[in-house]
Amino acid sequence: MKELKILNSREVKAIMKKLDEQFGITCTLDYALLMDQHKKIWLIHKDVNLIDFEQLRINSMGLYFAEINKYEEIRLTIEGSQLVGKFATKNVVVLEAENVKKYFKGEDVPISLDVSGSPFLLLKFGSDFFGCAKYKDGVLLNYLPKVHRTQELIV
Repeated sequence: MKELKILNSREVKAIMKKLDEQFGITCTLDYALLMDQHKKIWLIHKDVNLIDFEQLRINSMGLYFAEINKYEEIRLTIEGSQLVGKFATKNVVVLEAENVKKYFKGEDVPISLDVSGSPFLLLKFGSDFFGCAKYKDGVLLNYLPKVHRTQELIV
C-alpha cells in the first residue's frame, strides 16, 4: 500500500486556506484528508482511524481529490472540481462547446483571459465542473487523463 498520512487539523486548515486563496472556496470538507509522498490528496470517511490497517491488504482508498505542486499550488482533479466547484467564487472559466470538445480530445485550449494570482482555473460548461487547467501564455494547458479523453463528445 502507498504510504498515506492522515492530515491533522492544522494541515487541513492550510489546504483549505489554499483553496480559498486560489478559488474562493470557503466550504468545509466533512472528510478526513490523506496525503502521499507526492503530495496527492485523497478524501476518505472521517472514521478512518477506526480501521486496523495492520490486518488489511489495501491497494487504494478514498477519492483522489487534488495535488499540490512544487510551487504549493493546488490542482483539483475532475472529481475534486465537481465536489467543491459550486463553492468557487474566483478563477472559474466557463468554456463554450467548441473549447470543451477540444479539451476532451486532449488538446490545449487557446483562450484570452485576464488572470491574476494562481494560474490554475476551474473549468465549467453550463452548470457542470469538469476539471482544473493551468493558464499560461494565452493557453489552457490540458491536464485531462488519457482515460477520460474522447474523440466524440456530445455537448
